[in-house]
Amino acid sequence: MNTLMVQGTTSDAGKSTVVAGLCRWLARQGVSVAPFKPQNMALNSAVTVDGGEIGRSTALQALACGLAPHSDMNPVLLKPQSDRGAQVILRGRVHGNMDALDYHAYKSEARAHVLAAWQDLSRRHDVIIAEGAGSPAEINLRANDIANMGFAEAIDCPVLLVGDIDRGGVFAQLVGTLALLGESERARTRGLLINRFRGDRALLAPGLDWLTAHTGKPVVGVLPYLPGLLLDAEDSLGLNGGHEAGALKVIVPALPRISNHNDFDPLRLHPDVELQFIGPGQAIPAADVIILPGSKSTRHDLAWLNRQGWPAAIRRHLRYGGKLLGICGGFQMLGDTVHDPDGLEGEAGSTPGLGLLRMETTMVTGKQLRNVSGQLIVQGGTPASLDGYEIHNGVSRGPALVRPLIDLQGRPDGAVSDDGQVMGTYIHGLFDRAEACEALLGLFGHASRRPVADYHQHRLAQLDRLADTLEAHLDGAWLHELLQTDTRGDDR
Repeated sequence: MNTLMVQGTTSDAGKSTVVAGLCRWLARQGVSVAPFKPQNMALNSAVTVDGGEIGRSTALQALACGLAPHSDMNPVLLKPQSDRGAQVILRGRVHGNMDALDYHAYKSEARAHVLAAWQDLSRRHDVIIAEGAGSPAEINLRANDIANMGFAEAIDCPVLLVGDIDRGGVFAQLVGTLALLGESERARTRGLLINRFRGDRALLAPGLDWLTAHTGKPVVGVLPYLPGLLLDAEDSLGLNGGHEAGALKVIVPALPRISNHNDFDPLRLHPDVELQFIGPGQAIPAADVIILPGSKSTRHDLAWLNRQGWPAAIRRHLRYGGKLLGICGGFQMLGDTVHDPDGLEGEAGSTPGLGLLRMETTMVTGKQLRNVSGQLIVQGGTPASLDGYEIHNGVSRGPALVRPLIDLQGRPDGAVSDDGQVMGTYIHGLFDRAEACEALLGLFGHASRRPVADYHQHRLAQLDRLADTLEAHLDGAWLHELLQTDTRGDDR
């Protein structure tokens, strides 16, 4: 069972992109390869082919392999609901809510799910590229670890350690991480990879020679910084995209429990759209469109919107003719009330919504997880085809739903106000398909001056860019020898 685990010296060292690039590079050579992340903590998730839920970054890695996402690829997903608690997803299904201490004690049981998922995935594929979480040198998290070296030790696989030179101190990152590992963990760390390098590599050569001599580990690659790389992020909202004069101005509140913010990546790429996330304490600027994003804790984030002054800003925005869209949790916020009688997303109770659509939402047990396709209902125009997915507990009811935004092959979804200014939907991925994106921009009152890019094709192009970079800057012979594969994907 050929598994390589990619671990990082820090969070955001580039593990996810390195794994995606390795998966794409191997798949292009005919290797049967799949991604695996034992444990992930993220609010960006995707619906799997088996009806489960995994982290969005792992789903992107599956795309790199030419595979449909499967719950075996990310057996433990933690979706934070507070600073100390999270919803625990085991092999794609909700297990329950736990605080940090309870989950730490539960990890020994979660380990069995991780190993079973890895074994099942390994039976179906020749090579597994696994991704660690955070850093393996977190001393306080070493007990019962299933995310990094604990997993690597359990299955006895080699590790590639990635450091990010762009944030500085990469030699200290790599040497310090190795120093904090146990003897067997250092031994299984078979190579070092430096990520996001800018400049002339010749100037780096003396440092690389010292690093290899000091650690006894080969530096198997130095990956250059890739400007403009935009792929599904795991946690970070990222930078706002560039824009041109006359662009449609779109603002999005950066909710404390914002989920699936990758919904907005196609808009960030669009040269006719200026998209801005508005964080806590920031002034709320004038805009053409306000989009309320998904939320893992709708009532909690509604309270945050109220404290930040968003309801008054939204009412002013609508008075001046602006458009408002709510997605998933943001859609629920547009109604009169959000009920959570069983405390599925936090403390039990009810919270008044923004009162802009005549409906109420109740959180119910049994998360709705499905990939969907259908048509955006464009008033006075040709319906536009779309693909997306649903991930939500809430069920919404009320008269506003008689005027839906989307037709999902005979099943209505969402709502549009009588004046067309306020609209909402449960569907994530609205803007990914070029046809739907262009139609939505039209509903916002903006005609695109240039063709809208297809975000699915953008993802594939970016994955190929990563694979090309690895092919040029990684020691491919070292990797194939480590995994005992040749360029045709056959076992040696």
